[in-house]
Amino acid sequence: MTRIGVASLGLLLGLGFAGVSLADTPEKSVTGTLIDTFCSVVTGAHGPSHKQCAIGCAKKGIPVGLEEKGTGKIFVLLPQKNAQSLPDDVINRMEEEVTVTGHEYSKGDATFLTVDSVK
Repeated sequence: MTRIGVASLGLLLGLGFAGVSLADTPEKSVTGTLIDTFCSVVTGAHGPSHKQCAIGCAKKGIPVGLEEKGTGKIFVLLPQKNAQSLPDDVINRMEEEVTVTGHEYSKGDATFLTVDSVK
């Protein structure tokens, strides 16, 4: 087998195992407020008066967070698939309380939640 063939096979197997591990994470629902991570963390801006700014930041690619009600834990929201945007029903509801259902992932001190549904 050529080097390219071996490399391709390794890549396909790696991607296959990555897909299995993503499917194995349990579904989780989190209720909280959708926040603009930049303004919330850097300037402390939040609430209804900040809604339009938060929507603008989310549309420009600033990560959207979900600040869990009761604990204050922040989940960084991810789309269901790579190279996709967050759904409009997330972006248009910035600074509102919602329940996001998806799959939770952690890396270092960061916690992520895919957006499978928003209510």
